[in-house]
Amino acid sequence: MAFDTIQQAALVVRKVEDTTHEGQPARAVVASRDYATGIDDLWNAITDKARIPRWFAPVEGDLTLGGKYQIKGNAGGTVTACEPPRSFALTWEFGGGTSWVEVGLAEAGDGGTRLTLRHIAPLDDKSEEFWDRFGPGAVGVGWDLSLLGLAWHLETGEAVKERFAEETWPLSDEGKAFATSSSDAWTAASIAYGTAADAANRAGADTTAFYTGGAAPQ
Repeated sequence: MAFDTIQQAALVVRKVEDTTHEGQPARAVVASRDYATGIDDLWNAITDKARIPRWFAPVEGDLTLGGKYQIKGNAGGTVTACEPPRSFALTWEFGGGTSWVEVGLAEAGDGGTRLTLRHIAPLDDKSEEFWDRFGPGAVGVGWDLSLLGLAWHLETGEAVKERFAEETWPLSDEGKAFATSSSDAWTAASIAYGTAADAANRAGADTTAFYTGGAAPQ
């Protein structure tokens, strides 16, 4: 069966919610989806340094509790919680800012496993400016791409680069269609959260433009 990326995008449940972090107000972008594999295999796929690059990006450092990590060309931080094979949390330090990522696994139907990812940002001026311009899709589409790569790896056993070449796929017709579908879904999640439709749609358009070769976030 062909690996349909638009169908894969539709398997993700997306929402935005108000929360707190260390007693301070924050906002979480939440993505969850089921994978047709057991919890131990999924835990291994998302935590083993030798396996992570097959669907995500190379990671250096110590992935145990309290360890420091660095994703190649992306964020770094500290592992702040780890309860195998159920959950982990870490700081996400990038571009001079800090946010937080929490990942949880739970058994789903038919022997599968549900992965839920929460990316939490503080409600400070920098984060709010970024939210007003791009909404939840700025990080949401990026995580959707990661969840897509994970799905490909789990289904085929192959490395993501065998199907989604970083140099060409994002700006291919298929890549642009996936990013647009993902961005539209995050726009809908933003409206459901309570963002005014015109503001959510403007932010969604900027997010789509960024991921399909348009303007870059500042």
